Amino acid sequence: MRLEDGDIALRPFTEADVPAIVEACQDPEIPRWTRVPSPYTADDARAFVAGIGEHRAFAIVDASTDELLGAIGFDVHRDEARAEFGYWMKRSARGRGACSSALRLLSRWAAGEYGLARLQLVVQPENTASIRVAEKAGFRREGLLRSYIEIKGRRRDVYMYALLAEDLDEAPK
Repeated sequence: MRLEDGDIALRPFTEADVPAIVEACQDPEIPRWTRVPSPYTADDARAFVAGIGEHRAFAIVDASTDELLGAIGFDVHRDEARAEFGYWMKRSARGRGACSSALRLLSRWAAGEYGLARLQLVVQPENTASIRVAEKAGFRREGLLRSYIEIKGRRRDVYMYALLAEDLDEAPK
């Protein structure tokens, strides 16, 4: 599977992506906001690529060069017709709109492919860049969930963001 919008593409990860994943995940901002381990090793990257399984994860790449820009994925809860999304971008790819484009592209595809009624993601209140990504992709903030997730041994508050299937027609393209 490959999804494209002209500037970016989403494709499955391969073993060839391991060095670029390792390099990207050395940026302390990625493990700061995610469950990505720190320090991040080639073994971590190989386990990530090999263990994707039911979690649907895709490389965000430059559509013309195939350079790895980031990662995006989701877990489907079929019994509830919803999915939860997550993403990260390497430092040099941030601020160009690529992550919002990837989130829009994958949201539209996933909603149709899996018959999803609700797409959601959680963002820590201090992660303003991720908040911008979610909002630019059409996700709406629904509220603050206190002590909702644990990352690296610490409970954290998060904002819940959602995009409903019927909102996709109104979401930016």
